[in-house]
Amino acid sequence: MNQSIFKGIATALITPFTASGEVDYDAYGRLIDWQIESGIDAIVSCGTSGEGPTLSDAEHKEVVRYAVERANGRVPVIAGTGSNDTAYAVELTKFASEVGADAMLVVTPYYNKATQEGLYRSFMTIADASTKPLILYNVPSRTGCNIQPATYLRLSEHENIQAIKEANGNISAIVETMSLVHGKLDMYSGNDDQIVPILSMGGMGCISVLSNLLPKETCEITRRYFAGDVAGAAELQMRYVPLIQALFCEVNPIPVKAAMAAMGYCEDVLRLPLTPMESANRERLLGCMRREGLIG
Repeated sequence: MNQSIFKGIATALITPFTASGEVDYDAYGRLIDWQIESGIDAIVSCGTSGEGPTLSDAEHKEVVRYAVERANGRVPVIAGTGSNDTAYAVELTKFASEVGADAMLVVTPYYNKATQEGLYRSFMTIADASTKPLILYNVPSRTGCNIQPATYLRLSEHENIQAIKEANGNISAIVETMSLVHGKLDMYSGNDDQIVPILSMGGMGCISVLSNLLPKETCEITRRYFAGDVAGAAELQMRYVPLIQALFCEVNPIPVKAAMAAMGYCEDVLRLPLTPMESANRERLLGCMRREGLIG
C-alpha cells in the first residue's frame, strides 16, 4: 500500500452560507485557516457535513478549488466527489484531481443503490479515472447501501483505492473487514463515538464532525493513542460522548452548523431540505457546548 493519505483527524468541514444562501467564501477561508492553525491533520471539502448534495455543480467545483488554494499544501485536502451517478462522480473526481485535491472521498451510490457487483464496478470506474487516491465512504444509514467486507477485499486490488471511511456502526463487520484488508487499505472512523475502537483495530484516525468545533481536542484523541496512551485516548473519547450525541440528535449537518454559528464562525443557514435545529435540541447542544467552554 502507498503512504497513508493522513494519520489522525480530518475535519468534515461545513460549508458556510451567507444570510441570502450563497457560499460564504470569507467565512470558509477563516475556518480553513483556523482548522490548520489548530493542528488538524486534513480537511474534507464538500462532504456530507459540507452540504455537497445541495451545492450546484459550479459551486461544488469552486468550493473544492477554493479549499485547495486556501490550504496551500499545509494539510491534505480531500474532496467529496461521490454521487449516485457514476459518470458524474467521474467528472467531479477528474476535476478535483486537476485542481490539486490530495484525495477523493467517494460515497456509495444513494437512492438507486447498487448490488455488491454494482458497487465494485462503480468504484473501480471512478478509481480508473482518478490520478489521486480514493477513500471509499460507507454510510448505509444515509444511502441505504452497504459495502460488504468481501467487496472491500476485491476493491483493495486497485492502486488508487487506498482507504475506507467506515460509518456502518457495526463493529463486528469492521473487525471482519480489517481482518481482510489490513495492510491493503487504511481505515478511518466515520463516527466520532468510535474513534478509539477503530484505532484499536489498526485504524488510522477519523473523518470527524466533532473537530469542526474542537479540532485540537479531537486530534488529541488520536495523538494520545498513537503515543501509546490508550487510556488517555479513551478518557477523551468518553468525555465527548454527550457533545457527540448532541451533534447527531438531528441529521448532520444541522447541529454542527448551529454549533459553529453559536461560536461565531458562520451564519446558521442551511439549504432545504435541511432546516434549522428545533429549539429543544438546540438547547441541549448549547448546554453541552457551555460545559466544554465553547460558548459563554
